[in-house]
Amino acid sequence: MTTVTENPVGTFRIAPVAGHIGAEISGIDLRDDFTDEQIAVLTAALHEYKVLFFRDQQIGHAEQIAFSRRFGAVTPSHPYDDDAPTEHPEILAIDSRLYEKRFGKRKFSYTNHWHTDVSPLINPPAASLLRAEIAPERGGDTQWTNLAAVYAGLPDSLKSFLDGLRAEHRFGGKLPAWDADSDYAKRVAAAPLITEHPVVRVHPVTGERVLFVNPGFTTNIVGLRPRQSDALLELLYAELADPAYTVRFRWEKGSVAFWDNRATAHLAPSDLTHLDVTRVLYRTTLEGDVPVGVDGESSRSIAGEHFGGTRH
Repeated sequence: MTTVTENPVGTFRIAPVAGHIGAEISGIDLRDDFTDEQIAVLTAALHEYKVLFFRDQQIGHAEQIAFSRRFGAVTPSHPYDDDAPTEHPEILAIDSRLYEKRFGKRKFSYTNHWHTDVSPLINPPAASLLRAEIAPERGGDTQWTNLAAVYAGLPDSLKSFLDGLRAEHRFGGKLPAWDADSDYAKRVAAAPLITEHPVVRVHPVTGERVLFVNPGFTTNIVGLRPRQSDALLELLYAELADPAYTVRFRWEKGSVAFWDNRATAHLAPSDLTHLDVTRVLYRTTLEGDVPVGVDGESSRSIAGEHFGGTRH
């Protein structure tokens, strides 16, 4: 069902686009001065549909930051980023030209694995907002999966087992995307990010139980033997990648995606490396809370500080 909501210049519409995740917001200009009530409607839609899509938005860095701030505190671009526009340190450039320079090979994202943004932080981002500046004519889509729906679809016996487990999240994961002797590797080694999170976190707003592991950053299940940990994680990764729980978004210049990072993982494209194309998107992130498990126990930092300006 499409929801129609009044805004300062008419109406905007919220139209779900997939069975478990995603809604397209139309009739809206992100440059508008939204009321608190309208922001509340968009926030509720974000929590319900997990990722919101906007088309044909004529915004730059400043407008993206301003819109993001209506939903929470905007963090610096990234714990390891030094390529942010100097006048806008909140902006992370997802720029194929920068990745090629940084990693020495054609890449279109930091990782081509399913991942939740910067989950190795003790307080991973609450939400992320991504805007397309240069989109290839073909390919380059991003996918999202609803980790609350993934958990809900598991057998009760498996849910009970997972509810009491913790997993290590490490920046770089099990197979870092950079060369061991690169400057980036040295930067990460000098300030590692490692956290033990609950395998199932409780969403602080909706109360949903969310499967909180991802192949981009999760390295092992705490307390299990390596073979057991690997087998369980592979099972869970297969579940979160099930197309039934996913939505796929085709980027165009001016497209914007806004997702709940506490309840989703996403997958960057892997279909462009053979093409001579450029893909440039810009991301802002909202400061997150420390995850809490079903047992009420919070995540535990092994290495790395709270990210952002507010302590929870």
